[in-house]
Amino acid sequence: MTDLKLPRIPDRTPVKITITVLPNLHQALLDYATLYSQTYGKQEPVTELVPAMLEAFLDGDRMFAKRRNGLKSS
Repeated sequence: MTDLKLPRIPDRTPVKITITVLPNLHQALLDYATLYSQTYGKQEPVTELVPAMLEAFLDGDRMFAKRRNGLKSS
């Protein structure tokens, strides 16, 4: 049997987590949502922006990516 070009699609089942943030961080997130809306002309709730922000942060952290790859190969 030949391997398909498309690899197996990973699990995409969302995982819900709950966090508590300080008032100043909450305000900063609200401010970010406002700037996002002004920039892109589309309102997104903070609850939709935070996962994208976390993913962008982790994707941009080179040391994390390097060490995470090391963990995966162990």
